[in-house]
Amino acid sequence: MKKVKPVEPGKHYVIDIENMGNNGEGIGRVEGFTVFVEDAVPGDRAKVVIDEVRKSFARAHLEGVIVPSGQRVEARCPIALECGGCQLQHMDYRWQLYHKRQKVVDSMLRIGGLKNVTVHPVIGMKKPWRYRNKGQFPVGGTTGSVKTGFYARKSHQIVETDDCLIHHEVSGSVIAEVKQHMKEYGIEPYNEITGEGVIRHIVTRTGFFSGETMVVIVATSRYFPGKDELVERLVDKISGISSVVLNINDRNTNVIMGRECTTLWGKDYIIDFIGNLKFRISPLSFFQVNPVQTEVLYGKALEYAGLSGDEVVIDAYCGIGTISLFLAGKAGRVYGIEVVEAAVQDARVNAGLNGIENAEFITGKAEKIMPHLLEEGIRPDVVVVDPPRKGCEGELLDTIAHMQPDRVVYVSCNPATLARDLAYLGGKGYRTVEVQPVDMFPHTYHVECIVQIKRAESRMK
Repeated sequence: MKKVKPVEPGKHYVIDIENMGNNGEGIGRVEGFTVFVEDAVPGDRAKVVIDEVRKSFARAHLEGVIVPSGQRVEARCPIALECGGCQLQHMDYRWQLYHKRQKVVDSMLRIGGLKNVTVHPVIGMKKPWRYRNKGQFPVGGTTGSVKTGFYARKSHQIVETDDCLIHHEVSGSVIAEVKQHMKEYGIEPYNEITGEGVIRHIVTRTGFFSGETMVVIVATSRYFPGKDELVERLVDKISGISSVVLNINDRNTNVIMGRECTTLWGKDYIIDFIGNLKFRISPLSFFQVNPVQTEVLYGKALEYAGLSGDEVVIDAYCGIGTISLFLAGKAGRVYGIEVVEAAVQDARVNAGLNGIENAEFITGKAEKIMPHLLEEGIRPDVVVVDPPRKGCEGELLDTIAHMQPDRVVYVSCNPATLARDLAYLGGKGYRTVEVQPVDMFPHTYHVECIVQIKRAESRMK
């Protein structure tokens, strides 16, 4: 006989919220049946409405808080509960860090089966606001009523705002000037449904330490009214702008930026620093969005690598060379491997900018390149991996195990795939020593981790 579930879609229930889910939602139970509630905070007694019932859980939205949790605070941003950017602004920051650590601990145990691994407290920020050096603001509305802001949760409907409390202040100034220019010149915002319109996104990139700002206008056309006047307006009214770029994206896609960039004014790039290292950031370059915490993260990577000056290091997902160059100052030789050719070119430029000669950058998949390095007699003492959210390919983990480095340093933005990969390496003779979570994205459910992994029988003395 089919078991009747204790909740039904559309009905109201009073639930005590006990925990936080992986996506920042509150978790409670009705007669033992798990219910995930958006915007609920552990410790709340909440009135909820069931939206969806699955086999082993239900999803609900918050109708009201009957008894607020001690972890609950008032969100600073007036659209925090509408916008898809921040999920945890209504939770005290100290509790955000607590729950993020717990998320990592749970993944280690439940997914990785790792019982004796030290998971340190999350390294948070002293000032967890205005930390993002990159902003991507969709443009919509009509010619006479231009809207900018962020997409609402689970949709592409724009929640309108001219500022964001986790972005650098310059973004708000840029948005205001572009919107006013569009109104004055009758420039039509892009419409995702019809594919008509000109301006799709406003992108800002700011060097926190250099003070340089790049403005990227993402448009469907190379030509629009008052293009030169827009450049003049931005440069005259906003201090620190060193680059204005037009990016062409005329495809019917949700991808923000196209491949073609034309510099309208200033340089093709901006400069910023991580520690003492200088990096050139172009419109399409990947660069960590929280520069303050990036320095913390990379400092921990250097500590876990345990370099003394002679080691060979392979950085298997090197990007534009940020971690590689950070490690090069303490290593004998660093080999950075990256599948995106443009990123490899940037990495080589960045090595030159810093006068670093002991780092070599290679284009290709790490699992294909690393065996060739081994054939050439290059055996790494340390391998660093910083994969995308899906984690490492099994082939790459097999390759690492075959090369037998003494240490592996794993940087991850997804505790679930991290735990899976750590368990896999455990079966290949590697021991997870410790995990250090770092809060790269305050007020969101995301947490970055850096992990020290050692080979059971080390070649290092």
